[in-house]
Amino acid sequence: MCCRSLFFFLLFKEALQFRYHSIFRTPMKAVIMAGGFGTRLRPLTCNIPKPMVPMLNRPMMEHIVELLKRHGITDLVATLYYQPDVISGYFDDGSKFGVRLQYLRAEADFGTAGSVRNAKDFLDQRFMIISGDVLTDFDLSAAIRFHEERNAKATMVLTHVSNPLQFGVVLTADDGKINRFLEKPSWGEVFSDAINTGIYILEPEVLNLIPLKEEFDFSKNLFPLMLEHDMGLYGYVADGYWRDIGNLNEYQDAHFDALRGSVHATFLGEQRGDVYVGANSIIHTDPKNLSGTVVVGANTRIHADVTIANSVIGDNCEILPGSVIKNCVIWSGTQVGVNVEMSSDVIGTKCSIGDHVVISENVFISDQCVIGRRSRLSANIKLWPEKVVEEGAVVTRSLVWEDRWLRELFRESKVSGVSNVEMNPEFAAKLGAAFGAFVGSGTTIVASRDSDNVSRMINRAFMCGLMSAGVHCNDLRATSIPIVRHELRSGKERGGIHVRKSPHNRNITDIIFFDTDGKDLPAGKGKSVERLFFGEDFTRSSYDAVGSIRFPERSTESYLERGYSTLNVQAIRSAGLKLVIDYSNGIASTIFPNILGDLNVQAVSLNAYLDSQKLTRSQDQIDRAIKELSHVVTSLQYDVGCMLDPGAEKMFVVDERGRAIDSDRLLTLMIKLVILAHPEIRKIAVPISASAEVDLLAEEYGLTILKTRDSHLALMEAASNKQIHFVGGTKGGFIFNDFLFASDGMYSVAKLLECLAISKERLGELDKETPNLHLIKRNVPCSWNLKGQVMRHVMKDSERLPRELIDGVKIFPREQDRMTSVLLNPDRTRPLFHINAESKDASIAQRLANEYEAKLIRWINNE
Repeated sequence: MCCRSLFFFLLFKEALQFRYHSIFRTPMKAVIMAGGFGTRLRPLTCNIPKPMVPMLNRPMMEHIVELLKRHGITDLVATLYYQPDVISGYFDDGSKFGVRLQYLRAEADFGTAGSVRNAKDFLDQRFMIISGDVLTDFDLSAAIRFHEERNAKATMVLTHVSNPLQFGVVLTADDGKINRFLEKPSWGEVFSDAINTGIYILEPEVLNLIPLKEEFDFSKNLFPLMLEHDMGLYGYVADGYWRDIGNLNEYQDAHFDALRGSVHATFLGEQRGDVYVGANSIIHTDPKNLSGTVVVGANTRIHADVTIANSVIGDNCEILPGSVIKNCVIWSGTQVGVNVEMSSDVIGTKCSIGDHVVISENVFISDQCVIGRRSRLSANIKLWPEKVVEEGAVVTRSLVWEDRWLRELFRESKVSGVSNVEMNPEFAAKLGAAFGAFVGSGTTIVASRDSDNVSRMINRAFMCGLMSAGVHCNDLRATSIPIVRHELRSGKERGGIHVRKSPHNRNITDIIFFDTDGKDLPAGKGKSVERLFFGEDFTRSSYDAVGSIRFPERSTESYLERGYSTLNVQAIRSAGLKLVIDYSNGIASTIFPNILGDLNVQAVSLNAYLDSQKLTRSQDQIDRAIKELSHVVTSLQYDVGCMLDPGAEKMFVVDERGRAIDSDRLLTLMIKLVILAHPEIRKIAVPISASAEVDLLAEEYGLTILKTRDSHLALMEAASNKQIHFVGGTKGGFIFNDFLFASDGMYSVAKLLECLAISKERLGELDKETPNLHLIKRNVPCSWNLKGQVMRHVMKDSERLPRELIDGVKIFPREQDRMTSVLLNPDRTRPLFHINAESKDASIAQRLANEYEAKLIRWINNE
């Protein structure tokens, strides 16, 4: 058989197979989720809902309708919420697209599953759910066959991605049955790079699990319920392209992927080489001036000497002579003047770009904007609808940060940036206004800072933004983070912030956000603030409702009163302990000396003055400070030495022999001291990264140990359990929840002194008599886009070994030996993996560290 005949035979065979499966499988319907606001695509979505945003000159939802039709699914219903008439007006009954399309308009936002539940009367047979604002070419027929073969009640369509953090991570058995599901995980919970694409195949009886007209979500509610009751929940890993167009850069990248052929997408118009020309369009420029893939819409005119590369030009556009357009998307009805230069930009509908305009990279211009002649638009700016730029104007903002923060703002409960460059007053005021819009006009926020001048500036700018949103500010000025949390614990304020110089990088400023109860701001609320920030359409208060600033006077006094009430003050006073304390030039130096005096502790203070230049210290500087602390303790023959971090949240400890106790060992000794001094405590919590020395103590003293994720937020969540009275971290932070739900360095030092006084132990002697395991730590560099892939290898490699999946993967290579383990954990903020290898035998710990370091390197290199 000749090659040409073979090609047509294979093509016919594939079409026949597709036709067979389309005819003989159970009939299917589909629900298109089309209620999205598209907040993070603003300003492009100011006038249209997200599913109607053009992709290759057609609405995104039209690509989905075409995909469903290609796989024989033509009976559709679209759930609408935001600007529903725009969608129904374009698609009508679906007949011109070869489908039957109905609409369901939500009365309120009932969540993803809740909105589908309202379509139950329509969904009387197996159906598919798919988002109307993604770009994909998945083989839906293969997913349906998988669903049928497994006799599944629900099948999630999965795909592998390099960064799974923004999605739901799914773990499946070899047959595809889902055994674990994590919505919006941290890096330590990325046990797979297979994520939930939001495409589901469901049997109609599954709808009975969804309450009517109540908020109910597929990933947060329905699927965890089905998983818990083993109700036939499967995951199918699809081949092909899938992209969630969640922000402006994703929108650009989706176009570039389509233009380079990474996704199977239909180009409208007549093909002329790599150029696609719509009906009635005229191109006068030399074809040599058109490079890469270029898509030109209908009724568009491209004049002579125009250069276009890898771009999409909409319908009814006109590009005048001499203009240069590279890597751009231009929507319909826009006119581009003479000798315009633009690169990597998106221009909205019916805009007018004047002659000799220069538009730099990453500019997003919304509908009906007018850009005057000879004006210049700097990189990384956005123009909202109907804005007018005067002739010759230079539109610029110092938004170096905009490119970086176009994708994400919060890292856990913190926003960080280069001081006075990324983290500047304009940014802080805008973020403050967004946070103010989130908490609501008339509410109160607690604000605080450290002693650094940049922190003072950013704190004031942030409060200006809050006040513009009608929010009142209780300014605690320079204070410690634990005092801020203590002030918030009453729940009278709606939240708080603390601005500080980063303890890790002197060029970085952090803004830490607190919830109404003083705990870290949850990720969901952070995302809500992000949406307001990126949307830029939050309202300002009227002039007579602008917020005020107050200066609470008794914050420190109430903090001290509670501290004294939860300590055995008499035991400390009568013990006559001698302490060397290093304040690290932080805020504790203004508070803690009086506390030590009240407790009758003989103290020698180091670095006991505020110095904003010393708030950030390198590891070498910290090591030198601990060495000096050790020298003073041994020279004076004092009982103990403690060093507080500048924020007064953590402590570092030196025993009476001058030996520095590393933070992992300190956790072990603190637990033992607390139990000796307070034997009534029976349940404690520690992170999964804690040494197995803790488990040995649990056996010896009959303790119950709760293992948590390795983050301060997870430790605070554990501290909310009233049965737990001590929560210990591995980085020098300890929580005594009779006093506070978060780590407090000053209180931890006081509690250490109390336990030493009551138990009459000396820290060095206690260290000698407490079993010691060998712990080896390694870091392996790993780029962000490979972390998910590596975690998949880790999970596969360890599937036959005992393991714990709490934060990272903790493996026990010797089945009966719980004292020997390896913890592999991707870092949350840096491109690397942590290895913690531990054993009673130092050589075994060393061998395990070497073995798993070699494995990680092999998996990173995809060998």
